[in-house]
Amino acid sequence: MLRELKGYKKGINLGGWLSQCEHSKEHHDTFITEKDIKQISEWGLDHIRVPVDYYIFKDENGNTLDEGFELVDKCLLWCEKYHLNMILDLHKTAGYIFDDKSIPFFSDKALQDKFVELWCEFAHRYGKYHDRLCFELLNEVVDENLSEIWNDIAARAIEEIRKITRDMRIIIGGAKHNSVFCVEKLRAPVDKNMVFTFHCYEPTIFTHQSAYWVEGMPSDFSLSFPVDFDEAREYTEKYLEKEHLDFYYRTEKAVIDKEFFKKLFANAVSIAEKYDIPLYCGEYGVIDRAPLDDTLSWFSAMHEAFEESGIPRAVWTYKAKDFGLVDEHYAKIQDKLIELL
Repeated sequence: MLRELKGYKKGINLGGWLSQCEHSKEHHDTFITEKDIKQISEWGLDHIRVPVDYYIFKDENGNTLDEGFELVDKCLLWCEKYHLNMILDLHKTAGYIFDDKSIPFFSDKALQDKFVELWCEFAHRYGKYHDRLCFELLNEVVDENLSEIWNDIAARAIEEIRKITRDMRIIIGGAKHNSVFCVEKLRAPVDKNMVFTFHCYEPTIFTHQSAYWVEGMPSDFSLSFPVDFDEAREYTEKYLEKEHLDFYYRTEKAVIDKEFFKKLFANAVSIAEKYDIPLYCGEYGVIDRAPLDDTLSWFSAMHEAFEESGIPRAVWTYKAKDFGLVDEHYAKIQDKLIELL
């Protein structure tokens, strides 16, 4: 049985607030407000995952920017008021973000130093909140070939954080965009306050159907769920980059449904059980162009697989970013969606 991640069973991401956005005071002050945190609490969720960028905390010279920390401070106060826990997720660090092919971070020690130094500052400022806050080291290392380099960098950061706080739970994911297949490439945890994480948007051809940013993807492409394995693979080969075919090589041919997801998660679950640490899904969701009934079917399958596997999670995402649960596209099914988180 998986070790429980206490206080973090069902959550939601605040994507687009402090990361993947145009940073300005107006945006930071209006995109997410106290009423949003109150709403999330009223939905019965127990935590939020907050993606953040390095450069709202530090300038190019490594000098501290107060505004970024003040925003985190404010969010922590809101969470305390509405009885929510929080994950601080470094979505973009100096020299790296998951959607940029240029990744000097993994070969530049100076950039790695900045990464470790920021986490040390987070630890000094927020270590006292370990009962209601978790640290997530870095979002979605892309290249599987960087797995060992990432393990080295993460180990250094964890060692320095642990000099400051022994009790803070530290979340770490593997390569290939936090693939569930790469949990096995993570090093053994240094203590019981570690958490392994993965993301799941499988099959991508369903969850990202008609995505306007995918070159060659028809704007009217539609796919239902559950989806036949061969059909999904055929469309994946036709419309997505070849790297997405790897999913089909690593899984058994079957109808992609609840039982399929349970089998998909099984190896990662067994690894977490071996080390007696929690396993957490930090992102999952469906683009706002998918048919509503099929969206519900996918969420239902994921919900059952998570529940039966004992995996806590946070849906992507609360607002905007083409996946926002409070946006108009989901209005007709929002209540049912929230029940399936």
